Amino acid sequence: MYQSILVPIDGSKLAEAILPEVEELAALLEARLHLIMVSRVNVLPGLDPTNAQVRVIHLAQNYLEKLQKQLIVKNIDVELHTPYGDPAEKILEVCQRDDIDLIAMSTHGRGGIGRWLLGSIADKVMRHSEKPVLLLRASNTNIDPSEK
Repeated sequence: MYQSILVPIDGSKLAEAILPEVEELAALLEARLHLIMVSRVNVLPGLDPTNAQVRVIHLAQNYLEKLQKQLIVKNIDVELHTPYGDPAEKILEVCQRDDIDLIAMSTHGRGGIGRWLLGSIADKVMRHSEKPVLLLRASNTNIDPSEK
């Protein structure tokens, strides 16, 4: 059924809240997990953004490698992705490029003005994905949505 599951991670405890669920699913289905952490950085006009971009991608790679080690110990096959750019766009690109079967992600559960002001990566992914999207809302976990 699901042989590959893409899990967007942003470095927060909230984003990691989906991991126990997908670990269990991956083990049950013998599926490969694809962890993705999309990086972006704002640089002052006139400054070269290259160093900042390289730095945030390197930090993302190190972060995901730590998670990968924890999952490998549990006999879960893991592939890492650290693209740079718009998070929703990059999640969807990796999904299509790597023929992902399922996207599983946590959502902050923002509504109303919060979603309008900040946007919702989960909402954008859900609306534009050709593959199923499994969302875990923060209120369904023991993690405070305001906690990062």
